[in-house]
Amino acid sequence: MYWRLSGFYFFYFASLGALMPYWGLYLQSLGFSLVEIGELVAILMATKIVAPNIWGWIADHTGRSMKIVRTACLMSLLVFSAVFAVQGYWAMALVMTGFSFFWNAALPQFEVNTLNHLAADTHRYSTIRLWGSIGFILTVASLGPLFEQFGTGVLPLILTGLFAAIWLTSLGVPEKSKTPAGQAHPPLGAVLRQPAVIALLLVCFLVQASHGPYYTFYTIYLSAHGYSETLIGQLWALGVVAEIGVFLNMHRWLPRYGARRLLLTATALTALRWALVALLVDSLGAMLLAQTLHAASFGLYHAVSIHMFHRLFPGRLQGRGQALYSSVSFGAGGAMGSVAAGYLWEGVGSQWMYLAAALSAGLAFAVAWRGIRDVD
Repeated sequence: MYWRLSGFYFFYFASLGALMPYWGLYLQSLGFSLVEIGELVAILMATKIVAPNIWGWIADHTGRSMKIVRTACLMSLLVFSAVFAVQGYWAMALVMTGFSFFWNAALPQFEVNTLNHLAADTHRYSTIRLWGSIGFILTVASLGPLFEQFGTGVLPLILTGLFAAIWLTSLGVPEKSKTPAGQAHPPLGAVLRQPAVIALLLVCFLVQASHGPYYTFYTIYLSAHGYSETLIGQLWALGVVAEIGVFLNMHRWLPRYGARRLLLTATALTALRWALVALLVDSLGAMLLAQTLHAASFGLYHAVSIHMFHRLFPGRLQGRGQALYSSVSFGAGGAMGSVAAGYLWEGVGSQWMYLAAALSAGLAFAVAWRGIRDVD
């Protein structure tokens, strides 16, 4: 079962390693402006506000998470194939909306299925999830040299192959039920009113909003400062290598240090990371250091958040809990960060875009410090 679960993460995040670093560059090659690129990338994230919650509600009421995952993977593949035929902003926006509505449904429900397979060993989630990081690294590092030789026009073809692989691997993962029949769980409204849940949702929103400039414009930002596509790809890969180090150790760190302390560490280091990118972009050494901090800004943050949501949303609420995490953080936060980044770059400059990201992460630290006390 380990390899079946790991295989899905491998291909899912391999596709992310092609999409997030290079999609903006591909859109730029088609002639879209910075604001249009920010808005189109934001669509990928904005659909996470709605889609995961719709699919999470269906999964919690049917108990068929993997059926939803397989359907979502197949539909995202079919809809994305339309990018080969569309032209213009509105046509591209329509395809991105349809594709991401299904694509964003898959991962939260697969996370639930993985955690249910792990049962009492949920702290070992990161040893499975690390294969997603490996897939990301292999893709992002190999595509830089490929694009330097052939151009970014081949990106949609590569993504189509990766989406097909995601669907095929999903077929081999069995369903694992969430909770025994008749087991009680609190009402969703009661869970959502807990101060710790409200604070955690706000922290997740702010952290992912701070990543908006990174996921949308980091490649373009470094290109504007003279970095080659090959070196940029290696910097992306370095960040995920650092992330793997976190996933390999989370099963020891969580019991030892507690989730709250690790979340505070993650948010503080995230703020430091974006400050370095804003102020020292022309220093390769500083960019190397900033990329190693991806271990905190994504790896540590994500592993702790998955753990906290699993604890706070028990029983048959797990599907909606993971969907809510996805929609509020990667959805609302990511979309807001991407749109704001485009306007900030065009309005006041790229440096201020990353300084705003540092401020957002700093606010997340303050909210976590005051609002999250007893979730370990």
